[in-house]
Amino acid sequence: MAKREKLLNELADRLVATSPGRTLRVAIDGVDGAGKTTFADELGSLVAARGRPLIRASVDGFHNPKAVRYQRGRHSPEGFFEDSYNYSALKRYLLDPLSPGGSCRYCRAIFDHVTDDIVPAHESEALPSSILLIDGIFLHRPDLLTYWDISVFLRTDFAVSVARCASRDGSSADPAAPSNRRYVEGQRLYLRSCRPEAKATIVIDYNDLSVPLLVI
Repeated sequence: MAKREKLLNELADRLVATSPGRTLRVAIDGVDGAGKTTFADELGSLVAARGRPLIRASVDGFHNPKAVRYQRGRHSPEGFFEDSYNYSALKRYLLDPLSPGGSCRYCRAIFDHVTDDIVPAHESEALPSSILLIDGIFLHRPDLLTYWDISVFLRTDFAVSVARCASRDGSSADPAAPSNRRYVEGQRLYLRSCRPEAKATIVIDYNDLSVPLLVI
């Protein structure tokens, strides 16, 4: 079995065996371009194949409108870190309903950052023993930590992650490029102030997609 497949299967086994009597809340964190979405999608498929109901979500479904995201300036790193997401809505519509004592009725997304508009609220009800698998940046902020039963941080060097972003969307592959300053420096603010590797349940060195290395 390839190292990537082995790690994903072992992690899926761990999630499925944890707290089977309630919804398990799992965060997949990492910098932009780390590969969080693909990792979470693959992990989610393995979880579902093992029989536990899966709820896949992304923090990207809870962006703030552009007027809020860019209120500190279009190129502000502080604005990227502090203003990108509507955490109150993330908690209200997704995390609180899936927490112990919650209603179990949740929405996976409320905002489309591409159209800069609210999306229709599609409310669902979590099945017993569901696993919420949510990916996104900044998920180890202090105000979110208590929501995660298990959290994963995908450690990725900026030289690697920015190059992955470039191959995906045609942006500059240079982390020091002015066009990347908002995002790279904003994420450095997060890494310094929130120390996600120290808070995560599991840390994975993800510089080589085919050979992820378990750090913690």
